Amino acid sequence: MKVMIRRDAKGVLSAYVPKKDLEEPIVDMVNPGMWGGLVTLANGWQLDLPVMPEGTSLPITVEARRLASSVSED
Repeated sequence: MKVMIRRDAKGVLSAYVPKKDLEEPIVDMVNPGMWGGLVTLANGWQLDLPVMPEGTSLPITVEARRLASSVSED
């Protein structure tokens, strides 16, 4: 799924999923650099982000994979 990753003026990272019209803060990441690992959104979704170079400019739209979870998709 297409996901836009951005950083707001306060430095908070968030992910926007256009098909779901969903924007949530990123609350946890497996890799300190974020890319090439799992990130967890505030709503509980986990996204597997592609490998990207350290220091990739934001905002950026990437192809991410959502992992199945027990959180409903309301």
